[in-house]
Amino acid sequence: MDIMKPSAVIGTNSWGSKAYEKLLRGNSVDCKTISSAVRTAIDKDLLIFDTAQDYGLGKGQKMIGKLCPEDIIISAKFTPGRTYKKGQVRESLERDLKDFGRKYIDIYWLHLPNSIEQNLKEMAELYKEGKIHNIGVSNFSLKECRFAKSVLAGYGIKLYGVQNHYSLLARDWEKNGLVKWCSENGISFWAWAVLEEGILVPPAKNESMGLLRLIFRRRRRKLKPLYKTMNNIGRKYNVTAPQIAIAYCSSKGIVPICGCRKPYQVEQLGEAVKIKLAGKEIRRLETAVNSVNVKVLGADMFRFAVKK
Repeated sequence: MDIMKPSAVIGTNSWGSKAYEKLLRGNSVDCKTISSAVRTAIDKDLLIFDTAQDYGLGKGQKMIGKLCPEDIIISAKFTPGRTYKKGQVRESLERDLKDFGRKYIDIYWLHLPNSIEQNLKEMAELYKEGKIHNIGVSNFSLKECRFAKSVLAGYGIKLYGVQNHYSLLARDWEKNGLVKWCSENGISFWAWAVLEEGILVPPAKNESMGLLRLIFRRRRRKLKPLYKTMNNIGRKYNVTAPQIAIAYCSSKGIVPICGCRKPYQVEQLGEAVKIKLAGKEIRRLETAVNSVNVKVLGADMFRFAVKK
């Protein structure tokens, strides 16, 4: 896999804590199953694993360090608070490196646009030391991304990517020009919550009912016309409706991050990003979304944590 042009990324938000998994997903998987998913990802050349210190109630990163071989590409994050403290990025990175059992991190993201200049200065220093190989930003607006790009350019470093919320139901960053700006500047745009925490997965009989699906039950009922369109398009490619939601993103040049705990989920992700939807199919999906008028938390999801 070319780290500069990834087809998809394995998300690990639910790795590590059985209590966390059961609460949010309605079920948990054992270490052996996740290990099998890792091997499947390697076989499918899906080598980037995305994580953060709080994933799996703090256990996710340690699991990556335990299960993932050296050729896995690690994407990790520093989440800044509203108040800047000198040396905070370095301190956090050293903890990450200990969790992973590595000397460097392939891609390191500034997870929120707090104290942008100070935090990126620290990241640039760590980049020069070889402890970070690529720098990205996450949950940034277009204006903030432009500023981050200019700050890094001052150190002779290219902004690697932007990692924001994007899905068939949440296209704010496309509408406000950020996705286009990334494309024009050779900056990778990664999308998290591509399946909207299960909202874009049609209900099935006897499905595991975690907290998120309970919360979103009413919205999923309203999405029946969209599910029908997704299923109809899916039949053409012999894939499932969720795979069409993933293919929607990848067909637009957006890199989908999808949580995978089981081998079949990795296989389906690999299949989905190989699909190139036709323009008329993309328009059919967007028309169906507009007709159901279901709202999800969009571009401002984490602005409450950003210092004004």
